[in-house]
Amino acid sequence: MVRVRRETVVGILLTSLPLLVAAAVASSVFPGSGERLVTLFMINVIAVLGIGMYAGNSGIVSFGHVGFMAIGAYASGLLTINPIVQKTALPHLPEWLAGIDMSFLPALAVALVVVALVAVLIGIPVARLAGSSASIATLGFLVIVHVVLVASTDITRGSQTFFGIPRAVNLWVALPFAIAAIAVARLYRDSSAGLKLRASREDEIASTAVGVNVKLHRFIGWVLGAILAGAAGALLAHFLGAFSPKDFYFNLTFVLLAMLILGGVTTVSGAVGGTAVIMLIVELLRKLEGGVDLGFVTLPTVFGLTDIGIGVAILVVMYRLQDGLFGVRELDERLGWLKRLAAKPAVSSDGAQKIAPIPAGGTLKVENLGKKFAGLVALENANFEIKPGLVTGLIGPNGAGKSTLINSVSGVVPPSSGRVLIDGRDIASLPVYAVPVAGLARTFQNIRLFKNLTVLENVTVAASALKGNGEDPMESARLVLAEVGLDGFADQLAGTLSYGAQRRLEIARALALKPRYLLLDEPAAGMNPAETQELMHVLDRIRTKYRLGLLVVEHDLKLIMRLCDIVVVLNKGQQIAIGTPAEIQANPAVIEAYIGRRRSAGQAKREAVEAGGLQPSASGLQNPA
Repeated sequence: MVRVRRETVVGILLTSLPLLVAAAVASSVFPGSGERLVTLFMINVIAVLGIGMYAGNSGIVSFGHVGFMAIGAYASGLLTINPIVQKTALPHLPEWLAGIDMSFLPALAVALVVVALVAVLIGIPVARLAGSSASIATLGFLVIVHVVLVASTDITRGSQTFFGIPRAVNLWVALPFAIAAIAVARLYRDSSAGLKLRASREDEIASTAVGVNVKLHRFIGWVLGAILAGAAGALLAHFLGAFSPKDFYFNLTFVLLAMLILGGVTTVSGAVGGTAVIMLIVELLRKLEGGVDLGFVTLPTVFGLTDIGIGVAILVVMYRLQDGLFGVRELDERLGWLKRLAAKPAVSSDGAQKIAPIPAGGTLKVENLGKKFAGLVALENANFEIKPGLVTGLIGPNGAGKSTLINSVSGVVPPSSGRVLIDGRDIASLPVYAVPVAGLARTFQNIRLFKNLTVLENVTVAASALKGNGEDPMESARLVLAEVGLDGFADQLAGTLSYGAQRRLEIARALALKPRYLLLDEPAAGMNPAETQELMHVLDRIRTKYRLGLLVVEHDLKLIMRLCDIVVVLNKGQQIAIGTPAEIQANPAVIEAYIGRRRSAGQAKREAVEAGGLQPSASGLQNPA
């Protein structure tokens, strides 16, 4: 059973309110032309929301959704065109399309099925792409649709006007569709699938590392957005009654993208607000485009004034507000009293005791692990174990292969040889997004948070990767935040936290996966002594409480020697030593790797003191703590 959060319901009602007000004002104060303008506004809102469901949540600009509008418009038009008009306008129409004469709603349903089928077919390759390559692919789809419509003269009348479509859409028909589109878009945005897609927009690598199947969620967003765009196209067709392929091409694409970008590409309320602002600008400038006499001055005719106005509006808003008029958060999320009305009480720190236990037992084994990059051996024959409840340190000079090893173990960089086993299961062969669910979570050397998501949403993304455990991901996320002392920052954007808090948030996000093994890549990098001490307390507490096996990569030798039970040393891609901190301190190969063979023993010890806080002793190097 899908549970809808109160915050989502409040957001849908608040975002729908301007549409209800506009409909009421247009019908009572400006009947006729006002109703037509507001009806077009409703249809544009649906189209912009369709683009936003994919582009806003994935971060990939889509030019192709106007193509789905065209498919929806022509499919619905062919199913509803008057048979008498059809014989005149389309005399060579194939028999299987001739004389159908359906009513609007059944035709809309069939048209959306057609749109969905095309979206699935196109979405399979598009979902595999990212960034500019994906945007270019969507542009190619739009061009293909336009060319096919122009070339299919027997079915679409080619570049000529396609007419005879029943004008079945007015203000009161468009209004419920627009409100339904707002509800669908907001429900998707706040759903687990939408949250995961938004996480991939912020950082694809980090989202994969917490169990997000990025390609799948891009595909879902693409298809759902296409269906909304197809509905907008069908509504527009039955609002205008006549149209041609050029009505669904670059000009409409530009206007709809302007609406989305101006309001804020990442929010539903931004899509509605941006549509309203652009339509007001267009309506005002259209009256001035043909020239106007203001009495004291006469404005000349300016061809394309509306497009110029839209461009200027985008430049002005983007200069001042890079995230659009509404920013990266929904309107209701920015209003404190509404958040307090809709939100559940925060979890106290005592709630951390209720976290479901993390499965214990087993061992993570790294067997003969190696990685080559175009013939360059970055790592070779790494062999060690990570045991529950123990901390394994991984050290070595710069370029030793530490990052390569941890990336290979976590699946971010598939190893060239060897195996990574959890209870005998080789996880190196799994897709990257499946590795965290198998019991292995990680953090990154350079913090990779979803900065435009809240602290709570960052952790919820990870918690939602665990399916079938019967727990509410958001409640699990609140409990994990309480565990690391960040429950008071749940509604704050992750990018606004202090550096130390961001490090703890990254650990909380990994902990939400309920891993048995946690890989920490330089967790204390950039921290001051107080933050480092606090981090050590957190790590020591969670590994003891949940019997986590920790692998810590760190340059701070003092921290490694104090925190770790076992230390693995790499040098030039080779594992040169493994043992307890005391054994590693006395190992000649380790001293040579850090200091160099040609240095004297006394000089080596002095430099070791300066480099890692280690003191000389009779047996080698020793930690003063």
